[in-house]
Amino acid sequence: MKSIILNKNISRRVEFGHPWIFGNEVNKGKALDSAAKAGEIVDVYTHDKKFIGRGYINPQSQIMVRLLTRDKNETIDEGFFLNRIQKAWEYRQKIGYTENCRLIFGEADDLPQLIIDKFNDHFVIQTLALGIDVWKPAIVNAIEKIFSPRGIYERNDVPVRELEGLEQQKGFLSAPFNTNIIIDENGIKFHVDIANGQKTGYFLDQQDNRRAIQHIVKGADVLGAFCYTGSFEIAAAHYGAKSVLGLDISEKAIAQCEQNALLNGVDAVCTFQCVNAFDVLKEWTKEGRQWDVVMLDPPSFTKSRATIDKAIAGYKEINLRGMKLVKPGGFLVSSSCTNLVQPELFLDIIQMAATDAKRRIRQVVFNAQSADHPIIRGQENTHYLKFLIAQVM
Repeated sequence: MKSIILNKNISRRVEFGHPWIFGNEVNKGKALDSAAKAGEIVDVYTHDKKFIGRGYINPQSQIMVRLLTRDKNETIDEGFFLNRIQKAWEYRQKIGYTENCRLIFGEADDLPQLIIDKFNDHFVIQTLALGIDVWKPAIVNAIEKIFSPRGIYERNDVPVRELEGLEQQKGFLSAPFNTNIIIDENGIKFHVDIANGQKTGYFLDQQDNRRAIQHIVKGADVLGAFCYTGSFEIAAAHYGAKSVLGLDISEKAIAQCEQNALLNGVDAVCTFQCVNAFDVLKEWTKEGRQWDVVMLDPPSFTKSRATIDKAIAGYKEINLRGMKLVKPGGFLVSSSCTNLVQPELFLDIIQMAATDAKRRIRQVVFNAQSADHPIIRGQENTHYLKFLIAQVM
């Protein structure tokens, strides 16, 4: 087994459990074997030769090694991936996720940079680093052995792969199948476009949060901005909203919103408009329009710490506009998927927006992503979603 040694005077972050090893943490002058090729499995030792773990290496990446195991006796082979995926499935079943779930959530399931989403009998895979991409055949075999799926699809059409020297690609990893499927979530049906939808085709991380709006939307006039395919808006109609208006800039997304409304028999309640939500919310604020419930689920405002100040300003502005559109005593539903904006900062931003809007708010619900996306303390990339329901006084 090829090996690397860590520098002496570095943070003990890796020893304490973090799975990432950056290039500047590796003692290149004292490496036990400097010939490890990109994608290979290596052992990692402290400067005084204590075993830390075993993982895959990519000298081209800023994160040189990602650890797969801390057990010196554990071999990384096909059986390893079968065992890890089986354990992840058993965990999801124990916490109540059996039909649709994130089966593997990367580092949180000790399989760095691997994403597997389960849509009933269909599976979508992302292998986002070279070292995990090498094991894609073993991962596919494990899924086939555990689940006997109707289909497996690869959604590796993401730019982050290029940082690892990988091409973007997508396609079937099983026999071809119809990639336009229908799933059931909380008693509501949704069309999912596995091949062309955002990410893996559907945002499973909000499935618990969509259920959380059920009481506040009954009999309410609801506005949803950045609605994508209308999951929150259809849920609001399902739970008894009087009227629902959804906004999104994508014509394709709006068309799917309308299909989802028809699928659930709530098309008489729901209206969808293809507009720039940022501009429209600003205009409607000036006009003094208001709703009982306003839901905001904007895209991530930053992927880099260098632009975090712009992201903070963006979240503050959009929530300020949202609050002004809420009737006194109504509710604001606000989400952020930017992992660089941690929970306390997100709540601070909401409070700043409330202060500027001259509105008082009180927290009703504050959640993270659904529990099939586990959070590991000390690994902020696993705690990325913030979901708030607040009454606006």
